[in-house]
Amino acid sequence: MGRASIFVYITVALVVLLFLSLSPKHNHLNHRHRRLKLRSNFTLSPARHHSVAFDPLVAELERHREDKEWEKQHIHHSHPELERPPADNHHDSAPAHESQPEWEDFMDAEDFINDEDKFNVTSRLLLLFPKLDVDPTDSFVSLHELTQWNLQQAQREVLHRSQREMDLHDKNRDGFVSFSEYDPPSWVQNADNDSFGYDMGWWKQEHFNASDADGDGLLNLTEFNDFLHPADSKNPKLHQWLCKEEIRERDSDRDGKVNFKEFFHGLFDLVRNYDEENHNDSHHSDDSMDAPARVLFAQLDKDGDGFLSDVELLPIIGKLHPSEHYYAKQQAEYIFSQADVDKDGHLTLTEMIENPYVFYSAIFNDDEDEYDYHDEFR
Repeated sequence: MGRASIFVYITVALVVLLFLSLSPKHNHLNHRHRRLKLRSNFTLSPARHHSVAFDPLVAELERHREDKEWEKQHIHHSHPELERPPADNHHDSAPAHESQPEWEDFMDAEDFINDEDKFNVTSRLLLLFPKLDVDPTDSFVSLHELTQWNLQQAQREVLHRSQREMDLHDKNRDGFVSFSEYDPPSWVQNADNDSFGYDMGWWKQEHFNASDADGDGLLNLTEFNDFLHPADSKNPKLHQWLCKEEIRERDSDRDGKVNFKEFFHGLFDLVRNYDEENHNDSHHSDDSMDAPARVLFAQLDKDGDGFLSDVELLPIIGKLHPSEHYYAKQQAEYIFSQADVDKDGHLTLTEMIENPYVFYSAIFNDDEDEYDYHDEFR
């Protein structure tokens, strides 16, 4: 960034601070019972979307908290015998208990982000604004710029989780994971293969092989990340694998293909929900959606045999398995709907500072009905 741009930002920041100091609406965070609260997205359940904090500093604190929770639950699941010390030998089990997370760390972190001298939201937004305003640098934040910012934060979080999982499965510590090293998740090990109507495809070797882009029989960090998050992969083999899994799951009559009925009562619902999120359409009944479903089915059915194969599902696989970009844009659109006061399609520094709750509401501990709580973005 050139010196001229830096000078412009400093000038704008000083003007904004002067304006806010004279404004009766100064900083929503000064409300009396308003505290920032760190939250953890950790779960041992099957992969699902996790949103991340807007502020990288908050995200770092939450990563620290999540890592400790992950360690605690991993120890619990891997070594249940260490969970409760024997009554007659308490001191022998002390080392295991000392390795458990210290929840006081999280309390200290929350004290940090609620200390105006250490973590001032206005100062944070002043610091972050030029990092968002990059494409182009024009003293405005566009929807595209905010979406890309959210996407970068999400990708950083996803890669961090993948690295943590890889460290767990990389038994020989060579920086790679082989299929023999990868243990199926506990929810797969304990599940009946027929309980979902098809062979569990999440962990089987076909999935592993599709993730192995270079075909060397091992997954590096990028490939392992793709393995855990195939919807965000640029590997076409994984997209094809996802299509096969959709056919396997939706194929209720076990003929290896998806007919219109199977498509309408499963896949089309996902496509419709995806499109409605993007176009703000209202919900429709099944009867009213029968015709659009048949049109889409016909468009996908390239060979006209009345069935959909895995290859024919490729055009809609991104709607069946939304990527991080989809969620990043969804979050950006919400922020714009709340903070773009003049509705000109751009966020100014003033608009951001006057509406800090939009960017930090996900970690607010609301004690007042005056504010909305948007947990869908955490």
